[in-house]
Amino acid sequence: MLIGLKEILEPAKEGKYAVPAFNVYNMETVMGIAQAAEELRAPVIFQVYSRLFEQGKGEYLSPLILETAKKLSVPAAFHLDHGSGEAAVLRALRNGASGIMIDASLKPLEGNIAETGRIVSLCGEVGVDVEGELGHVGSTGDESQSPFTEVAEAKRFVEETGVCALAVMIGTAHGKYKKAPKLQIERAREISQAVGIPLVLHGGSGVPDDQVRAAIGAGVAKVNFGTDVCCSFLDSVFEVSRQVIALDLFMNEPIQAVKRFAMEKIRLLGADGHV
Repeated sequence: MLIGLKEILEPAKEGKYAVPAFNVYNMETVMGIAQAAEELRAPVIFQVYSRLFEQGKGEYLSPLILETAKKLSVPAAFHLDHGSGEAAVLRALRNGASGIMIDASLKPLEGNIAETGRIVSLCGEVGVDVEGELGHVGSTGDESQSPFTEVAEAKRFVEETGVCALAVMIGTAHGKYKKAPKLQIERAREISQAVGIPLVLHGGSGVPDDQVRAAIGAGVAKVNFGTDVCCSFLDSVFEVSRQVIALDLFMNEPIQAVKRFAMEKIRLLGADGHV
């Protein structure tokens, strides 16, 4: 069943588990994640990265996500990930997104608040809730790590923007880690207590399990997985025999590889059996 971002995250915050948010890129990744969620009776978020809407690919993927979410017997949200601006947000809304992330984290605090608040107001006109980001979560390839999210700034940000979820910088990054990150769990706990809304952990791929569990205990209710979704799919694709020509048959094992990966993360986040 298709539901909104706030609707899927609030039970997770109350229940001390996190909803996995998987970035999807094609029919096979959608299928694998949907099968995992259904089998484990878990809520799930299908995310589409902003670039796909900017390049016109999101319009092809969106109907598949919507149809899948509506057919599932478990709660599912369709979310724009790292929305780059109003154009991407409008395209996602037009294509049925039930949750929006606006990423203005590279702007100074005042600019981030202004841009995020404007998008919250825009999305509010059509009843869609918004995730914001404070403290830039960069890439594993960056020369240096961005500063951690400040508690006082987070409180002000949430109060002045009206976001329903907050992505914070506590030591993660997007991409493949060269060495395991060390998360600032106490910082997450302090932010959670100050803002009172679900926190979001970006860059979940490759974070050690014990740190993921600790982050959930500190107030994280949504964990994003993108890189490892791609790797689980691609690793399997490269192993399928080239003698298999029919694409539907060729893709059977990659779908199952994504499903296995998704099931592993659903269990890690404690989201299984919550439906």
